[in-house]
Amino acid sequence: MENIIQTTFDRIKQEAQKVIVGQTELFELVVVSLFTGGHVLLEGVPGTAKTLIAKTLAMVVSGKFSRIQFTPDLMPSDIVGTSVYDLGSNQFNLKRGPVFTNVLLSDEINRAPAKTQSALLECMEERQVSIDGIRHELPQPFIVLATQNPIEYEGTYPLPEAQLDRFLFKLRVDYPGTEVETQILMNYHQGFNAIRLEAVGVESVIDSTSLQQCQDVIQTVTVEESIFNYIVNLAEASRKSNELVLGASPRASIALLLASKTYAALQGRDYILPDDVKYLAPHVYRHRILLKPDAEIEGLTPDDIIDRLLAEVEIPR
Repeated sequence: MENIIQTTFDRIKQEAQKVIVGQTELFELVVVSLFTGGHVLLEGVPGTAKTLIAKTLAMVVSGKFSRIQFTPDLMPSDIVGTSVYDLGSNQFNLKRGPVFTNVLLSDEINRAPAKTQSALLECMEERQVSIDGIRHELPQPFIVLATQNPIEYEGTYPLPEAQLDRFLFKLRVDYPGTEVETQILMNYHQGFNAIRLEAVGVESVIDSTSLQQCQDVIQTVTVEESIFNYIVNLAEASRKSNELVLGASPRASIALLLASKTYAALQGRDYILPDDVKYLAPHVYRHRILLKPDAEIEGLTPDDIIDRLLAEVEIPR
Protein backbone atom coordinates (compact mmCIF):
# COMPACT_ATOMS: atom_id res chain seq x y z
CA MET A 1 0.00 0.00 0.00
CA GLU A 2 2.81 2.37 0.86
CA ASN A 3 4.22 2.19 -2.68
CA ILE A 4 0.86 2.96 -4.32
CA ILE A 5 -0.92 5.38 -2.02
CA GLN A 6 1.70 7.14 0.08
CA THR A 7 4.03 7.73 -2.88
CA THR A 8 1.18 9.31 -4.84
CA PHE A 9 0.22 11.46 -1.85
CA ASP A 10 3.81 12.64 -1.37
CA ARG A 11 4.11 13.57 -5.05
CA ILE A 12 0.85 15.53 -4.92
CA LYS A 13 2.12 17.49 -1.93
CA GLN A 14 5.46 18.15 -3.64
CA GLU A 15 3.76 19.55 -6.74
CA ALA A 16 1.40 21.66 -4.64
CA GLN A 17 4.33 23.19 -2.75
CA LYS A 18 5.44 24.79 -6.01
CA VAL A 19 2.37 27.00 -5.75
CA ILE A 20 0.98 26.95 -2.21
CA VAL A 21 3.02 28.45 0.62
CA GLY A 22 1.76 27.38 4.02
CA GLN A 23 -1.76 25.90 4.31
CA THR A 24 -0.08 22.47 4.15
CA GLU A 25 -2.52 20.75 6.50
CA LEU A 26 -5.47 22.38 4.72
CA PHE A 27 -4.37 21.12 1.31
CA GLU A 28 -3.71 17.62 2.68
CA LEU A 29 -7.24 17.45 4.09
CA VAL A 30 -8.65 18.54 0.73
CA VAL A 31 -6.73 15.67 -0.87
CA VAL A 32 -8.11 13.29 1.77
CA SER A 33 -11.60 14.44 0.78
CA LEU A 34 -10.87 13.88 -2.92
CA PHE A 35 -9.63 10.32 -2.33
CA THR A 36 -12.62 9.65 -0.05
CA GLY A 37 -15.04 10.94 -2.67
CA GLY A 38 -16.34 13.79 -0.50
CA HIS A 39 -16.77 17.56 -0.72
CA VAL A 40 -15.29 20.36 1.36
CA LEU A 41 -16.70 23.55 2.86
CA LEU A 42 -13.94 26.13 3.29
CA GLU A 43 -14.67 28.91 5.76
CA GLY A 44 -12.33 31.88 5.72
CA VAL A 45 -11.99 35.52 4.80
CA PRO A 46 -11.11 36.45 1.20
CA GLY A 47 -7.48 36.32 0.13
CA THR A 48 -6.38 33.20 2.01
CA ALA A 49 -5.57 30.95 -0.99
CA LYS A 50 -8.87 29.05 -1.24
CA THR A 51 -9.13 29.54 -5.01
CA LEU A 52 -5.43 28.76 -5.41
CA ILE A 53 -5.87 25.47 -3.58
CA ALA A 54 -8.77 24.48 -5.85
CA LYS A 55 -6.88 25.33 -9.03
CA THR A 56 -3.78 23.48 -7.85
CA LEU A 57 -5.81 20.39 -6.97
CA ALA A 58 -7.27 20.31 -10.47
CA MET A 59 -3.80 20.54 -12.01
CA VAL A 60 -2.27 17.69 -10.00
CA VAL A 61 -5.19 15.33 -10.75
CA SER A 62 -5.31 16.09 -14.50
CA GLY A 63 -8.76 17.56 -13.95
CA LYS A 64 -10.85 20.39 -15.27
CA PHE A 65 -11.43 23.38 -12.99
CA SER A 66 -14.57 25.54 -12.90
CA ARG A 67 -15.58 28.40 -10.66
CA ILE A 68 -19.07 29.69 -9.84
CA GLN A 69 -19.54 33.01 -8.08
CA PHE A 70 -22.74 32.54 -6.08
CA THR A 71 -25.02 35.59 -6.04
CA PRO A 72 -28.66 36.18 -4.97
CA ASP A 73 -29.81 36.18 -8.61
CA LEU A 74 -28.02 32.95 -9.58
CA MET A 75 -30.43 30.44 -11.10
CA PRO A 76 -30.17 26.61 -11.07
CA SER A 77 -29.72 26.63 -14.85
CA ASP A 78 -26.65 28.84 -14.39
CA ILE A 79 -25.07 25.91 -12.53
CA VAL A 80 -26.26 22.76 -14.26
CA GLY A 81 -26.99 24.10 -17.75
CA THR A 82 -30.08 24.09 -19.94
CA SER A 83 -31.55 22.69 -23.15
CA VAL A 84 -31.21 25.05 -26.11
CA TYR A 85 -33.25 24.66 -29.30
CA ASP A 86 -31.12 24.41 -32.42
CA LEU A 87 -32.96 25.67 -35.52
CA GLY A 88 -30.50 23.94 -37.83
CA SER A 89 -30.98 20.44 -36.46
CA ASN A 90 -34.57 21.06 -35.31
CA GLN A 91 -33.87 19.59 -31.88
CA PHE A 92 -32.87 20.55 -28.33
CA ASN A 93 -29.18 20.35 -27.41
CA LEU A 94 -27.74 20.36 -23.92
CA LYS A 95 -25.71 23.42 -23.03
CA ARG A 96 -23.66 22.12 -20.13
CA GLY A 97 -23.20 24.32 -17.09
CA PRO A 98 -19.97 24.82 -15.09
CA VAL A 99 -20.88 21.89 -12.83
CA PHE A 100 -19.66 19.53 -15.58
CA THR A 101 -16.11 19.59 -14.30
CA ASN A 102 -13.78 17.75 -11.94
CA VAL A 103 -12.98 20.43 -9.37
CA LEU A 104 -15.79 22.94 -8.80
CA LEU A 105 -15.14 26.02 -6.70
CA SER A 106 -18.47 27.31 -5.39
CA ASP A 107 -17.47 30.76 -4.20
CA GLU A 108 -19.57 32.27 -1.39
CA ILE A 109 -22.10 29.47 -1.63
CA ASN A 110 -24.31 31.00 1.07
CA ARG A 111 -25.15 33.99 -1.16
CA ALA A 112 -27.41 31.94 -3.44
CA PRO A 113 -31.09 31.28 -2.64
CA ALA A 114 -32.32 27.86 -1.51
CA LYS A 115 -33.53 26.79 -4.97
CA THR A 116 -30.07 27.23 -6.45
CA GLN A 117 -28.40 25.57 -3.49
CA SER A 118 -30.68 22.55 -3.90
CA ALA A 119 -29.59 22.19 -7.53
CA LEU A 120 -26.01 21.88 -6.34
CA LEU A 121 -27.10 19.41 -3.66
CA GLU A 122 -28.17 16.86 -6.30
CA CYS A 123 -24.81 17.24 -8.01
CA MET A 124 -22.96 16.65 -4.75
CA GLU A 125 -25.02 13.69 -3.59
CA GLU A 126 -25.93 11.90 -6.83
CA ARG A 127 -22.99 12.93 -9.06
CA GLN A 128 -25.55 13.77 -11.72
CA VAL A 129 -27.88 16.54 -12.86
CA SER A 130 -31.46 16.39 -14.11
CA ILE A 131 -32.36 18.70 -16.98
CA ASP A 132 -35.84 18.49 -18.52
CA GLY A 133 -36.31 15.12 -16.83
CA ILE A 134 -33.14 13.64 -18.34
CA ARG A 135 -30.27 12.57 -16.11
CA HIS A 136 -26.73 13.48 -17.06
CA GLU A 137 -23.74 11.92 -15.30
CA LEU A 138 -21.02 14.25 -14.04
CA PRO A 139 -17.34 13.63 -14.84
CA GLN A 140 -15.28 11.60 -12.40
CA PRO A 141 -13.68 12.56 -10.15
CA PHE A 142 -16.02 15.31 -9.00
CA ILE A 143 -15.37 17.39 -5.91
CA VAL A 144 -17.03 20.60 -4.74
CA LEU A 145 -14.93 23.09 -2.79
CA ALA A 146 -17.44 25.60 -1.43
CA THR A 147 -16.39 28.79 0.34
CA GLN A 148 -18.15 31.08 2.75
CA ASN A 149 -17.07 34.21 4.61
CA PRO A 150 -17.33 33.78 8.41
CA ILE A 151 -17.64 37.54 8.97
CA GLU A 152 -20.00 38.97 6.37
CA TYR A 153 -23.56 37.65 6.67
CA GLU A 154 -25.55 40.49 5.09
CA GLY A 155 -27.41 39.25 2.02
CA THR A 156 -26.65 35.58 2.67
CA TYR A 157 -28.83 32.48 2.85
CA PRO A 158 -27.58 30.08 5.56
CA LEU A 159 -27.01 26.58 4.25
CA PRO A 160 -29.70 24.14 5.47
CA GLU A 161 -28.60 21.26 7.67
CA ALA A 162 -29.33 18.77 4.88
CA GLN A 163 -26.82 20.45 2.59
CA LEU A 164 -24.20 20.97 5.28
CA ASP A 165 -24.40 17.24 6.00
CA ARG A 166 -23.32 16.52 2.42
CA PHE A 167 -19.89 18.07 2.98
CA LEU A 168 -17.32 15.59 4.21
CA PHE A 169 -15.26 18.29 5.92
CA LYS A 170 -15.69 21.86 7.05
CA LEU A 171 -12.22 23.39 7.13
CA ARG A 172 -11.31 26.72 8.64
CA VAL A 173 -8.91 28.79 6.56
CA ASP A 174 -6.86 31.03 8.83
CA TYR A 175 -4.41 33.83 8.11
CA PRO A 176 -0.85 32.69 7.40
CA GLY A 177 1.93 33.21 9.91
CA THR A 178 4.46 36.03 9.59
CA GLU A 179 7.15 33.89 7.97
CA VAL A 180 4.72 32.31 5.53
CA GLU A 181 3.26 35.66 4.48
CA THR A 182 6.76 37.05 3.99
CA GLN A 183 7.58 34.10 1.70
CA ILE A 184 4.36 34.74 -0.25
CA LEU A 185 5.41 38.36 -0.83
CA MET A 186 8.88 37.26 -1.95
CA ASN A 187 7.37 34.79 -4.43
CA TYR A 188 5.21 37.50 -6.00
CA HIS A 189 8.17 39.88 -6.02
CA GLN A 190 10.11 37.26 -8.00
CA GLY A 191 7.35 36.96 -10.62
CA PHE A 192 4.86 34.40 -9.30
CA ASN A 193 1.39 34.94 -10.76
CA ALA A 194 -1.58 32.95 -9.43
CA ILE A 195 -3.41 33.50 -12.74
CA ARG A 196 -0.71 31.70 -14.75
CA LEU A 197 -0.03 28.59 -12.69
CA GLU A 198 1.20 26.67 -15.72
CA ALA A 199 4.31 28.87 -15.68
CA VAL A 200 5.27 27.44 -12.29
CA GLY A 201 5.64 23.97 -13.75
CA VAL A 202 3.07 22.07 -11.69
CA GLU A 203 2.90 18.54 -13.09
CA SER A 204 -0.03 16.17 -13.13
CA VAL A 205 0.43 13.32 -10.67
CA ILE A 206 -2.71 11.24 -11.05
CA ASP A 207 -5.61 10.82 -13.46
CA SER A 208 -9.14 9.49 -12.97
CA THR A 209 -8.14 5.87 -13.64
CA SER A 210 -5.25 5.96 -11.17
CA LEU A 211 -7.42 7.70 -8.60
CA GLN A 212 -10.01 4.93 -8.86
CA GLN A 213 -7.26 2.34 -8.39
CA CYS A 214 -6.11 4.13 -5.25
CA GLN A 215 -9.68 4.27 -3.96
CA ASP A 216 -10.00 0.52 -4.52
CA VAL A 217 -6.90 -0.02 -2.39
CA ILE A 218 -8.23 2.30 0.32
CA GLN A 219 -11.31 0.09 0.59
CA THR A 220 -9.05 -2.73 1.83
CA VAL A 221 -7.83 -0.79 4.89
CA THR A 222 -8.41 -2.86 8.03
CA VAL A 223 -10.79 -1.54 10.69
CA GLU A 224 -10.82 -3.21 14.10
CA GLU A 225 -14.10 -3.59 15.97
CA SER A 226 -12.83 -1.19 18.64
CA ILE A 227 -12.56 1.56 15.99
CA PHE A 228 -16.17 1.01 14.91
CA ASN A 229 -17.20 1.26 18.56
CA TYR A 230 -15.14 4.41 19.07
CA ILE A 231 -16.79 6.18 16.12
CA VAL A 232 -20.27 5.15 17.27
CA ASN A 233 -19.55 6.19 20.87
CA LEU A 234 -18.46 9.65 19.70
CA ALA A 235 -21.69 10.06 17.76
CA GLU A 236 -23.78 8.84 20.70
CA ALA A 237 -22.01 11.23 23.06
CA SER A 238 -22.79 14.16 20.76
CA ARG A 239 -26.48 13.22 20.65
CA LYS A 240 -26.66 13.04 24.45
CA SER A 241 -24.74 16.26 25.04
CA ASN A 242 -26.64 18.83 27.13
CA GLU A 243 -25.03 21.60 25.10
CA LEU A 244 -26.24 20.45 21.68
CA VAL A 245 -29.59 20.65 19.95
CA LEU A 246 -28.37 18.43 17.14
CA GLY A 247 -25.72 15.77 17.40
CA ALA A 248 -23.76 13.88 14.76
CA SER A 249 -25.86 11.89 12.28
CA PRO A 250 -25.16 8.36 11.03
CA ARG A 251 -23.88 10.03 7.86
CA ALA A 252 -21.31 11.79 10.05
CA SER A 253 -20.17 8.43 11.42
CA ILE A 254 -19.87 7.03 7.89
CA ALA A 255 -17.90 10.11 6.82
CA LEU A 256 -15.55 9.77 9.79
CA LEU A 257 -14.96 6.09 9.05
CA LEU A 258 -14.27 6.54 5.33
CA ALA A 259 -12.09 9.61 5.84
CA SER A 260 -10.09 7.76 8.50
CA LYS A 261 -9.48 4.86 6.10
CA THR A 262 -8.25 7.30 3.47
CA TYR A 263 -6.04 9.19 5.91
CA ALA A 264 -4.49 5.94 7.16
CA ALA A 265 -3.78 4.81 3.59
CA LEU A 266 -2.19 8.15 2.69
CA GLN A 267 0.12 7.69 5.66
CA GLY A 268 1.19 4.32 4.26
CA ARG A 269 -0.79 2.15 6.67
CA ASP A 270 -3.35 -0.57 5.94
CA TYR A 271 -5.10 -0.11 9.28
CA ILE A 272 -6.79 2.74 11.17
CA LEU A 273 -5.42 4.11 14.43
CA PRO A 274 -7.64 5.80 17.03
CA ASP A 275 -5.53 8.91 16.47
CA ASP A 276 -6.74 9.02 12.85
CA VAL A 277 -10.34 9.22 14.05
CA LYS A 278 -9.47 11.77 16.73
CA TYR A 279 -7.60 13.99 14.25
CA LEU A 280 -10.40 14.02 11.67
CA ALA A 281 -13.39 14.24 14.02
CA PRO A 282 -13.40 18.07 14.35
CA HIS A 283 -13.40 18.53 10.56
CA VAL A 284 -16.22 15.99 10.13
CA TYR A 285 -18.34 17.19 13.07
CA ARG A 286 -18.06 20.99 13.26
CA HIS A 287 -20.70 21.69 10.59
CA ARG A 288 -22.98 18.84 11.62
CA ILE A 289 -23.65 19.67 15.26
CA LEU A 290 -25.87 22.50 16.46
CA LEU A 291 -25.29 24.29 19.76
CA LYS A 292 -28.06 25.24 22.18
CA PRO A 293 -28.60 29.00 22.60
CA ASP A 294 -27.30 28.85 26.18
CA ALA A 295 -24.02 27.34 25.00
CA GLU A 296 -23.63 30.04 22.35
CA ILE A 297 -24.29 32.75 24.94
CA GLU A 298 -21.48 31.27 27.03
CA GLY A 299 -19.21 31.79 24.03
CA LEU A 300 -18.76 28.11 23.23
CA THR A 301 -18.04 27.01 19.66
CA PRO A 302 -18.63 23.66 17.92
CA ASP A 303 -14.91 22.95 18.23
CA ASP A 304 -15.08 23.46 22.00
CA ILE A 305 -17.85 20.87 22.26
CA ILE A 306 -15.98 18.45 19.99
CA ASP A 307 -12.87 18.78 22.17
CA ARG A 308 -14.98 17.88 25.21
CA LEU A 309 -16.47 14.87 23.45
CA LEU A 310 -13.03 13.61 22.45
CA ALA A 311 -11.83 14.03 26.02
CA GLU A 312 -14.86 12.23 27.49
CA VAL A 313 -15.14 9.24 25.16
CA GLU A 314 -12.72 6.46 25.99
CA ILE A 315 -10.04 5.89 23.35
CA PRO A 316 -9.59 2.23 22.37
CA ARG A 317 -6.22 0.69 23.12
